[in-house]
Amino acid sequence: MDQRYPIGKYEPRPFSESQKHSWLNDIKFLPLALENSILNLDEHQLETPYREGGWTVKQLVHHVADSHMNAYTRFKLGLTEENPTIRTYNEKLWAELDDVRELPVNISVTLLHALHIRWFETLAHLSEQQWNRTILHPEHQKTFTLWHLLGMYAWHGRHHVAHINNLRERMKW
Repeated sequence: MDQRYPIGKYEPRPFSESQKHSWLNDIKFLPLALENSILNLDEHQLETPYREGGWTVKQLVHHVADSHMNAYTRFKLGLTEENPTIRTYNEKLWAELDDVRELPVNISVTLLHALHIRWFETLAHLSEQQWNRTILHPEHQKTFTLWHLLGMYAWHGRHHVAHINNLRERMKW
């Protein structure tokens, strides 16, 4: 198995009600899945990289919170503006900031619980037309639909939970 992509890379899927339901559940239940993935880990374990050269478990948890805060804002912009240009950020540098180094992971887990309640409610009742609204990603110089973003962020959460769960399995934690 590729430790970088334990569930494979994101693959876009066409709109369907069943796919929407599945991805919305990924958004809804990600905080609980992430919380369960780190349950009973001690400080040494939280400071362990999920793979050689990769982020620590602690950095992964804080990264998911950083990423999903940005995602929530991207969706809100996409729903309220015409093809807005989103703001990018350097996730590698964010993962090295003092809040990531100093704060316990439960801060980001708590943030994710609240954020994902808001995010899920924002997305739960969108029409197919709204899913086709777009944002412009300046780094890629590409337009993405909100539908594409939903799939990508549903994958993103599962991707990082799998990093932690696979590490736990390899280390027999």
